[in-house]
Amino acid sequence: MQQVALQWGVNGLVAGVDEAGRGPLAGPVMAAAVILDDLHPIAGLADSKQLSALKRERLFDEIRAKALCFAVAQASVEEIDQLNILQATLLAMRRAVNGLRLAPKLVLVDGNRLPVLPMRAQAIVKGDALIAAISAASILAKVSRDRWCDEVATAYPAYGFAQHKGYGTAQHLAALQSAGASPLHRKTFAPVRAVLASALGAADLQVVSGSTTVACVKNPPPLALL
Repeated sequence: MQQVALQWGVNGLVAGVDEAGRGPLAGPVMAAAVILDDLHPIAGLADSKQLSALKRERLFDEIRAKALCFAVAQASVEEIDQLNILQATLLAMRRAVNGLRLAPKLVLVDGNRLPVLPMRAQAIVKGDALIAAISAASILAKVSRDRWCDEVATAYPAYGFAQHKGYGTAQHLAALQSAGASPLHRKTFAPVRAVLASALGAADLQVVSGSTTVACVKNPPPLALL
């Protein structure tokens, strides 16, 4: 899909915003905000999902070098479980925009929902393929989250985060069943919730069995019934 220039009738800086990590079963959701420099265009910007990992890494460095400013922010696993993934994503987006060194006049956000912002904002469906600044934000967010997964993979080797990046692949689901949920997992996501419920059910069964045994000892039936 070819990117297009949209005329918004706004004089001032324009920031693009996108997220990465809404779908995975573990880890934070990342968001990035980018204000590009028209005097230093970046070739090859596109939806990060359509780019190879090598191309994303190259563009990641180029965006950071050429953009007027950028910011990457996140919402934690705890915030995702408390707020839900949509609200946590919007929170991460708001943090990214607030983290910009320069204040944009207009914010263009990928998708159909907007975070609460103090400036004008516009949601654009498939904006990461249409608007260069959103494409740049999608790349920064995606690479940042992938790097986070690579880092935690060494601390939690049983799950294979470096391979599946937290998504619910067969490998990841099998690891959840065998190793249980880690502190990095989103407890409100169905596969993780099912594993936790199964573990809790097994623990409750053990407690109930122990309690039943003790109760029989402490409360024997009346002698007349023996």
